[in-house]
Amino acid sequence: MTAPRPRTSTREPEELGRRLTAWLDRRLPGAKVTGTSVPGSNGMSSETLLFDVEHPDAPVRSCALRLAADPAAYTVFPAYDMPRQHRVMGLVAEHTDLPVPRVLWLEEDPAPLGSPFFVMARAEGRVPPDVMPYTYEGNWLHSATDAERAELQEASISLLARLHDQFPVEEARFLLPAGEGSPLRRHVDGQRAYYAWVVDGLARSPLLERAFDRLEELWPADEGAPVLNWGDARIGNVVYDGFRPAAVLDWEMAACAPREVDLGWTVYLHRFFQDLTVGFGQPGLPDFLRREDLERRYAELTGHTPRDMEFHTLYAALRHGIVMLRIAYRQAYFGEVEVPADPDGLILHHAALAAMVQGTYW
Repeated sequence: MTAPRPRTSTREPEELGRRLTAWLDRRLPGAKVTGTSVPGSNGMSSETLLFDVEHPDAPVRSCALRLAADPAAYTVFPAYDMPRQHRVMGLVAEHTDLPVPRVLWLEEDPAPLGSPFFVMARAEGRVPPDVMPYTYEGNWLHSATDAERAELQEASISLLARLHDQFPVEEARFLLPAGEGSPLRRHVDGQRAYYAWVVDGLARSPLLERAFDRLEELWPADEGAPVLNWGDARIGNVVYDGFRPAAVLDWEMAACAPREVDLGWTVYLHRFFQDLTVGFGQPGLPDFLRREDLERRYAELTGHTPRDMEFHTLYAALRHGIVMLRIAYRQAYFGEVEVPADPDGLILHHAALAAMVQGTYW
């Protein structure tokens, strides 16, 4: 975690602002774009631009723009389907009580800004940081009281429970990947295809391939009915007002899959940060977002007892490992790191993933 933060874009925010002004003028003639900025938490997949609109007919004043990744920036994912994200967010707002930002304009033509994008209302609040992670000392969530973190944990697991219970699954079936088999089988097959894309022409990861093999050994006898999955279900994708969710963000990984796919991701992504923090000599937040607490509370809220969680937490760690490998190869492409002889060393959580494969992690 002491390495420089990898670059997230090859684009210039000022140029984006000028082009955005020209684009918006065709929709709201005379509109003025002000206060353009790029948030410090901007990711390495879709990019975010914050701006204000000055116009009497503007649907909202404070906006956020989600822009598909710059094709010149060695993208983390092979495709960025902005219409899909726009549709998912609109449907979640229509069918659930989750605080999803209001989606506004969708632009599928890459010409105006270089990639497709959509605009949504901007939510005010604060987000648990990824860099340095919220499990490290020196940020608002780490500095909160145990009671305040308990309030945030309760509100956050409630988001997942309500999404899974409230959203009509028939409205999510358009998210199923092409192919054969159950929703879970298609989801895993999609990750196999993603892994193949990541290592195309590069060193393969023996650890990730062992993890895929272990998944087959642990495959659930009863996969469970599919629901709408948020996809990137973690507190780092929530804007909080105090310790209550004000906006649920980042729906690019939304899927139609069993409940436990989402829950396993929530459990493991926190453990990823917690393990890193302990590895650097800090206690982290050992009593926060614990697997047993999240599973118990999810069951209480939904009536569905999570099952096969060793499979689903391993699957989450495997999926995250593929992303980590791609990010490392991306850093090597930009000359920020060198690729070691053992590519498994590029996966930050390789020790935890290996322990999961061996059945010794939990």
